[in-house]
Amino acid sequence: MAEPRAFISFDVDNNSNEKMLFAGQAWHSKTPFSHEDWSAKEPMAQSQWENLVKAKINKTHLMIVLVGKHMSTATGVVKEIAMAKAQDVPYFGVYVGGADANSTLPVGLARNRTIPWTWDGVAAAVTQMMGEGKNKK
Repeated sequence: MAEPRAFISFDVDNNSNEKMLFAGQAWHSKTPFSHEDWSAKEPMAQSQWENLVKAKINKTHLMIVLVGKHMSTATGVVKEIAMAKAQDVPYFGVYVGGADANSTLPVGLARNRTIPWTWDGVAAAVTQMMGEGKNKK
């Protein structure tokens, strides 16, 4: 199997810089996944955004949720987690932007599925996720 494709979920209002760093460094690390920049490039109606994101998540093997300090206001992230769960796409979280085990998690993301940002840890989590959900074969 080719490298699994990952959807990267993040709080666009507070963690866009961390998302750019994470995505950029992922291309240059030995992480066992690929990704594309599927961020919405322009404002759109909520229903259009939901349909677009649902289709994008469905094209991936897993979702990585970047967990920043302001997750309680990240309603889009909560919706993306729910979409991944509904489509049987496994997901895990990575603390970014100074967030840690004491930070608020978005609804639907378990603390035991959220890790510090190390590439070895991300690689291990990706490997674990590939044994779950619709990816089991």
